[in-house]
Amino acid sequence: MSAIKIKDGIYSVGVLNPNMRIFDVIMRTDYGTSYNSYLVKGEKTALIETVHSKFFEEYIDNIKSVAELSSIDYVIMNHNEPDHSGSLVKLIEAVPDIKIITSKAGSIYLKHITGKKDIEVISVKDGDTLDLGGGKVLKFISAPFLHWPDSIFTWLENDKVVFTCDFLGCHYCEPGMFDSFVKYPKRFLDAFKLYYEAIFSPFKPYVLSGLEKLSALDAEYVCTSHGPILQKNGFLEKAKEYYLKWSTPEKRDNKLIPIFYCSAYGNTEKLAQSIKEGIKDVEKTADVETYDLNEADFDTCAKLINNCDAFLIGSPTINRDAVRPIWVLTASIDAINSKGKPCAVFGSFGWSGEAVPMITERLKSLKFKVFDQNFTCQFVPTNEVLQKAREFGQSFAETLK
Repeated sequence: MSAIKIKDGIYSVGVLNPNMRIFDVIMRTDYGTSYNSYLVKGEKTALIETVHSKFFEEYIDNIKSVAELSSIDYVIMNHNEPDHSGSLVKLIEAVPDIKIITSKAGSIYLKHITGKKDIEVISVKDGDTLDLGGGKVLKFISAPFLHWPDSIFTWLENDKVVFTCDFLGCHYCEPGMFDSFVKYPKRFLDAFKLYYEAIFSPFKPYVLSGLEKLSALDAEYVCTSHGPILQKNGFLEKAKEYYLKWSTPEKRDNKLIPIFYCSAYGNTEKLAQSIKEGIKDVEKTADVETYDLNEADFDTCAKLINNCDAFLIGSPTINRDAVRPIWVLTASIDAINSKGKPCAVFGSFGWSGEAVPMITERLKSLKFKVFDQNFTCQFVPTNEVLQKAREFGQSFAETLK
């Protein structure tokens, strides 16, 4: 991909990676991605971020098509994850006098990411500006946890262009680079939503703050670090609406208390049903449903944990461990937004019973508020045991008042 003009003196100089299928271990990227970098030319010249190190040569060729390397005065790192900062060391070698600008947190991260403890970095704070001359004045806007603590936006007020790093971006690869040139809108929207869920859903309060900051700018172009450039007369307003919808807490009249379980022979399932009855004895209006993890969708269950008021997990013990679907669920949880949420653990066992204490420790390590009691039974629960399971549900529900 060659350099693409956005406005006078503003260019996209990033690269495409259509073959990427997994990003950061955590998400699939069925439509590839782009590593977006931008060049702003006034009397002085600034780059906005770099690209993945594997694409450095192509990146340099794109830059050279619109500017001499020796003319670049600054590189602004809105965010320092390696897919943004990966080419920084090579860029410094190519342009030794280049000045690096980033947030205070970013200046700390860069020393470790680049392996250069003596790297010189100019730290900026919210509201600081950099005048490139020729009407190109960059304003830096603090945007922490969108999606790293180091994140900032860079705003070109006179041109109505804002560089938002990952915010409102997506892993999507088409050569046009503007939302109006997207040939497969359904694929793009799928990628846009998946990117939000994987990258930004743990940071919903910060997303809402970021939307407020963005709306105050009245930008005509939002230049992200992945995916197409968003335009005011294109997808931009819809993108902001989606982020607002996905990040606004759901309003409910009743408490939501899901019960997740696996059951090899129906014993843990029986406990789940009795515990449900006990919870309903106390929380009569609560929405209490059971979910068999052998059949339920893990993403749906993880979202339930994120949105619920409390939850329970039940597992049998097989070969001295909880069963695999339980660990898949706990690995899918949004531990940031769900921190401190009440939960409880139960299960049946035959020989040794390690599952319940192991799940308990896992939930504690994720900083959930784990009920100080758990409930177990050996093999098949009798009517007496099921009554005790019901009482366990009542006791847990009492703590939620």
